[in-house]
Amino acid sequence: RMELSCGVGGSAAAPPGPGPPIPAATAVPVPVVPAPVVPMEDEEYESLPSGASLGTHMMAGAVAGIMEHTVMYPVDSVKTRMQSLQPDPKAQYRSVYEALKKIVLTEGFWRPLRGINVTMLGAGPAHAMYFACYEKMKKSLSDILQHGGNSHLANGIAGSVATLLHDAVMNPAEAVVKQRMQMFNSPYTSVLACVRTVQKTEGFGAFYRSYSTQLTMNIPFQAIHFITYEFMQEQINPQREYNPRSHILSGAIAGAVAAAATTPLDVCKTLLNTQENVALSSLNISGHLSGMVNAFKTVYQLGGVWGYFRGVQARVIYQMPSTAIAWSVYEFFKYFLTKHKLDRRT
Repeated sequence: RMELSCGVGGSAAAPPGPGPPIPAATAVPVPVVPAPVVPMEDEEYESLPSGASLGTHMMAGAVAGIMEHTVMYPVDSVKTRMQSLQPDPKAQYRSVYEALKKIVLTEGFWRPLRGINVTMLGAGPAHAMYFACYEKMKKSLSDILQHGGNSHLANGIAGSVATLLHDAVMNPAEAVVKQRMQMFNSPYTSVLACVRTVQKTEGFGAFYRSYSTQLTMNIPFQAIHFITYEFMQEQINPQREYNPRSHILSGAIAGAVAAAATTPLDVCKTLLNTQENVALSSLNISGHLSGMVNAFKTVYQLGGVWGYFRGVQARVIYQMPSTAIAWSVYEFFKYFLTKHKLDRRT
């Protein structure tokens, strides 16, 4: 803007001296008007210090979370069932496609969507806090560790801390109520009936029984997830511009890597959440199973080493598009909302 002011000021009058006055148009140097304007419009939004506000991160995160969980919910239902250690003979599946087809044909078209309402209710606020916390911590830690550059350590720490907030909201809704609604022959007729029954028979603590287990799984998952996503962005989108294809590809790869690496933890978490009566009774376990150590022992007793990888196919198939959807929707809304604010300022 300084160059623009000087240029305009210098062209206001002809230079002194004899001879005919030089036309003002010829006195103007090479046009510089577009130069200060273009960067304001095209500068990548992630590098704008005030471009993406806390509210923008929260709004974009909420929309991304709801989209991620709702679009892929049927596959998530299949994953929960395939992780069952001793499933009912009528609920044994060899693939995700076969499972979806069998569930729809034998239990009804809407059966794979049971419990989706409670997931949507929790996903909005959980992901709003999740992405806002991640972005804030990532920037603060990167400034310290990498002087503003991309730090994988900062990404991992930021993702881990963001998970604490996310799971505090999502654990009761997603991990307890949702998974019990998804199980074969679930005795609960509705989400509200499930909440009331769990509260009455197991107490309020049941909603957070697997919280520590959830964190044990999700902290390494999110650390791997964010580090992989940011690494992929460095490779295929180093300028960090808004590029939907790069966000989709990076998100899918990050989700697949993190999902495969943490499947054993997810199997143990599912067992703690569902408290499979048949499986526990076969080992003469009475009451409620609690704790990650007990879950690991039980899984090994029932399924051996392979038991830790039950449902890995469904988990990867679920996470790849889920994280791709989450990142592409999040980056789009962050870009859209930031650009809208910049347009209003200019």
